[in-house]
Amino acid sequence: MRPILLKGHERPLSQVKFNKDGDLLFSVSKDSVASIWYSSNGERLGTLNGHSGAISAIDIDPTTTFAVTGSADFSAKLWKVETGECIFTWNTVTPVRGVEFNKDASNVLVVTAEVMGHPGTISIYPVDFTKEEQSTEPLLVIKRQPELGVFTVAGWSYGDKYIIAGHNDGSISKIDAETGEFVETAKYHEGIVTDLQFSPDRTYFITSSKDQSAVLVDVLEFKLLKQYQAKAPVNSAVITPVKDYIILGGGQDAKDVTTTKSADGKFESKIFHKIFKDEIGRIKGHFGPINTIAIHPKGTGFASGGEDGYVRLHHFDQPYFDFQYDVEKTAAATSKASLQTAS
Repeated sequence: MRPILLKGHERPLSQVKFNKDGDLLFSVSKDSVASIWYSSNGERLGTLNGHSGAISAIDIDPTTTFAVTGSADFSAKLWKVETGECIFTWNTVTPVRGVEFNKDASNVLVVTAEVMGHPGTISIYPVDFTKEEQSTEPLLVIKRQPELGVFTVAGWSYGDKYIIAGHNDGSISKIDAETGEFVETAKYHEGIVTDLQFSPDRTYFITSSKDQSAVLVDVLEFKLLKQYQAKAPVNSAVITPVKDYIILGGGQDAKDVTTTKSADGKFESKIFHKIFKDEIGRIKGHFGPINTIAIHPKGTGFASGGEDGYVRLHHFDQPYFDFQYDVEKTAAATSKASLQTAS
């Protein structure tokens, strides 16, 4: 599997994300510029210029008409994807750590950091794409509970019913998206929660942590389904469609990289079987920790962004799709035989 190497950033990557159709890849980094790429060949389509600080997060509406970014410059910005024009800015009192549209992009959540005596929050802003001027008053502001750590990541569950949030003390919370009430909280990690990504139907999710693990959690019952051990800090984790796999990315912390060989830093994307939890493959290439991973919505490939400033775009080869455990082969053969008998 030979990757396409994308060089459009001068500093470490913060997030990579595919649009809903999967034909475009968006990337943001600490250099204050967002880049847009064709996912088929890695050609850069354009950039979003306007932030004056590191960009921490990006999301794209379902029609790929608009994008939202969050930055350390104390703002979240709304953009027209086609023109690269910034059409609105929400100003915040602390740096923005995360942004995400809800299902129909009628609302956007903004996660802010807890610094300078200001509490970190999750704010929900209404979005009206028929108007360029947006409301600066949030519909809801969620403050962390005193016994929990600072918000680090957040996202919408199925039907926009809940907001799932990760904290820097390893806790994960389920919050009512209408009222802001904390419904359930569990501590499934021993270190900071670094990433949160959902299954395609958003009924379960995966979180990663500096504690060298990733966990799969059911939204409704909030139960731990699976845990994956990576033997290195995990900065990002995704659930793959089509195949029952999990992909983790991370590696030794950047401050220690200069004293460590690349092979020892564990700067690899690791593929685990979602059900059996076995590590079934590794993909090397980055020369520093992997900070972010995104899966193509059709499951045909993935992108990774690293501390080295590069985005690596991977398209899966056929062996990726062909691999099966014996029990999976047996189940597939039994299912096929049953269908033939029924017909």
